[in-house]
Amino acid sequence: MNDMPQKPIALFDMQAQQSLIRAKLDARIAHVLSSGRFINGPEVVELEERLAAFAGCGHAVGVSSGTDALQIAMMAEGIGRGDAVFLPAFTYTATAEVPLVLGATPVFCDVDPLTFNMDLADLQRRIALVEAEGRLRPRAVVGVDLFGRPADWPAIEAICAAKNMFALDDAAQAFGGDIGGRRLGCFAGATALSFYPTKTLGCYGDGGALLTQDADRAALYRSLRTHGEGGGRYEVLRTGMNGRLDTLQAAILLCKLDLFEEELAARTRVAGWYAQHLDGTVALPEIIPGHAWGLYTIKLEDAAARARMQEALKAAGIPFGVYYPKPLHHQPAYAAAHAGSIGQAPPLPVSEALCHEVMSLPMHPYLEEGDVARVAAAVRAAA
Repeated sequence: MNDMPQKPIALFDMQAQQSLIRAKLDARIAHVLSSGRFINGPEVVELEERLAAFAGCGHAVGVSSGTDALQIAMMAEGIGRGDAVFLPAFTYTATAEVPLVLGATPVFCDVDPLTFNMDLADLQRRIALVEAEGRLRPRAVVGVDLFGRPADWPAIEAICAAKNMFALDDAAQAFGGDIGGRRLGCFAGATALSFYPTKTLGCYGDGGALLTQDADRAALYRSLRTHGEGGGRYEVLRTGMNGRLDTLQAAILLCKLDLFEEELAARTRVAGWYAQHLDGTVALPEIIPGHAWGLYTIKLEDAAARARMQEALKAAGIPFGVYYPKPLHHQPAYAAAHAGSIGQAPPLPVSEALCHEVMSLPMHPYLEEGDVARVAAAVRAAA
């Protein structure tokens, strides 16, 4: 009888990855320390070139976080007071935070119950309501590629083009994803990335980037991330912000990019194992080409079923996450903005329901099939 304890399963495992690239990391970090170029060093430029090449887009601009990427993109469009910015109610706070910081009004849209991405029929309905009321100008749509699944960008682009609105891709959870072989970063006016440590490509702190096909936008992003600088450090052309990507984080990301394609394939393989071991147990995410699998999120029948599942996984030593326990329009910070966005705002039933039904299982490139089988066994036992 084998009484050896089973190895712990991590929700995200950065140590396994680090062990593969530790020598490269040490060398890259040592080079930055020796050079003393901690801000906008050559590693930042190298990373931007590699990000653009990977995504197949024209330009990449490194910034200090995914939130700052969203803010810089909206600042560049002049989005502010009197503007309506349409975004899903079921996503992370940063997506809604930025419009409010700039004085704009977030208009929350419901999401699709199967994909969890923005419901485009609901988006069009809310655009029409804003237009009919005439108090706000429809200015932008922020589509979120939630949990790694690309949103329907061709359709979002068409809606934005018809209404002369800016399309912004919040791909914080989905870098590496694609639609028909075309990587995220090639859609919308700009794509915002986060390099938070648990993302598909993560650094060891905060970091982000903007991807765009537009050279003029890229130049403006570079100015805005550095206090609105012009041709020199003390030429200030516009109001900007301190939104630069640290050289050390760029050096770390360069090492991780060497593994990125392999890790994306591994994430897809892990999703396939989950599908095999959990088939018929709970509602599973659809496996589609181009899914980046930033998170693996299942859906339970209701809040009570999720609570039972949480307790069972805790007892089995299986980690999990709940993204997100409250829809944005119910958050105290956004309740007033939501109430004032549309006079008779339609309800957001899917977003409200999902917050009580979904939970995320361990997902990273270094899970083995035996790990997935253990997780699945605990899920099946509680289902």
